[in-house]
Amino acid sequence: MIETLAYHLCVVGFAGFGYKLIEARHSQPARTMWLLAGFGICIATGILVLTPAMAALAGPGPVAEWVLTLAGDELKLAAIGFAVAFTQSMWRGERARPVPHALFTGATMVLLAVFFALSEPKRVGDDTLFSPGTVPFALADKVLFLLYSLVSLGLLFAVFVRSAWHAEPGPLRAGLWLLVAGVGTAFVWTFWDVDDVRQLAATARIGAREDLPSSVLAAATIGFVATGATLSAWSPAVSSVLGRVRAYRAYRRIEPLWTALRAAVPGIALDPGRELAGGAEFALYRRVIEIRDGHLALRAHFDPGLPARAAAAARGAGVREADVAATVEAVTLAAAIEAGRAGRRFEPGEPPPDPLPDADVETEAAWLVRVSRAWRRETVVERVRAAASAAPQVSSP
Repeated sequence: MIETLAYHLCVVGFAGFGYKLIEARHSQPARTMWLLAGFGICIATGILVLTPAMAALAGPGPVAEWVLTLAGDELKLAAIGFAVAFTQSMWRGERARPVPHALFTGATMVLLAVFFALSEPKRVGDDTLFSPGTVPFALADKVLFLLYSLVSLGLLFAVFVRSAWHAEPGPLRAGLWLLVAGVGTAFVWTFWDVDDVRQLAATARIGAREDLPSSVLAAATIGFVATGATLSAWSPAVSSVLGRVRAYRAYRRIEPLWTALRAAVPGIALDPGRELAGGAEFALYRRVIEIRDGHLALRAHFDPGLPARAAAAARGAGVREADVAATVEAVTLAAAIEAGRAGRRFEPGEPPPDPLPDADVETEAAWLVRVSRAWRRETVVERVRAAASAAPQVSSP
């Protein structure tokens, strides 16, 4: 299961980095994009070559014993080197000097290959064995990998945390925090090799395959990094889908309120039977307008003294303070609908303050959702209305 997840995340990573390259090829320097591509290719390939399926495909022999193991470690180092260079290029632009760290990375990779060759690993089942004379070289290989990786990842972690902390809210900041999570997970994934060092020093052998925790950390690393690095490419589409979902939920939540007003004032329905023809967002906009039209049509039937009495009655009935305003709105609407049916009109009083002056559709819809929620609590609304109905002044019908 974890191996399958790692495969899928690697595919997603390749696709995401590829799309990012295409999307940003005209807005970012070519060098920056190639560094990003190098990081994505190396980290994803490094995970793939160390999976059990790849070892089974290679079969017993020098390919599995030497090439795949060394390639996995070298690709991880290369990915970290590309990540550091990409970060320098993004934050320093033309002033970036990636050559020193590239030389450091190259020298580390050469030393790693030398130590690995001198360690003469032997594959026996699921373990890799070393002779007593080659254990020091194997330990040097592991320690060198750990030191380079942990130092470089620590620097990356500090840079991304600082950048994410100061970034403005939005996709950029979210992407940076996802990169922080990815680098942090990569740090833990790399630190997991400390157990290999301990086991190697004690028994002259280490496991030849990635264990379950390491596979989980690998999958999490590629998932976080691929998502964070490509967030700006696909977040608008996701935001659009989420916006439509939110609009549809709000559309359904204010339906009880709209249904009651339409029954009282049938003329507010602009196009009956085609509510969702223009999409959820337009349907919500239209429903908000229709509710406000119903409110205006009933304004002669609103008791100007009822809101104050309803607020006091709501507090007396134990309604939460945060829900008092919405409950008062539901009570006054219910009373106005009933007064309209009975033909009762009230002398106009001081208009109540608008709870949402200059509100947009989304804000007004959120307010109407609260009113509709109070409306659905019929027992509370009726109890508050009964307590607030204290002989209103009525003009002649």
